[in-house]
Amino acid sequence: MEKTIKHEKRLAKIGERIKELRKGAGYTSYESFAFDHEIPRVQYGRMEKGVNFRIITLMRVLEIHKLTLEEFFTGLK
Repeated sequence: MEKTIKHEKRLAKIGERIKELRKGAGYTSYESFAFDHEIPRVQYGRMEKGVNFRIITLMRVLEIHKLTLEEFFTGLK
């Protein structure tokens, strides 16, 4: 049970980081970001909420922001 809570907290931090990147790119809504980059809206919205998602989707988002996995995870604990 404790591991599940720990993983949920990490996913929430990852989701928050994704949201920060979107806002930093000038998008006020996740829907418009998802639409402009041809990512399913619901899937992207769930990512920002920290719901478990596929790593391939994260890599696609990072390509859009021109970030490596290492750059993305720097500072996340």
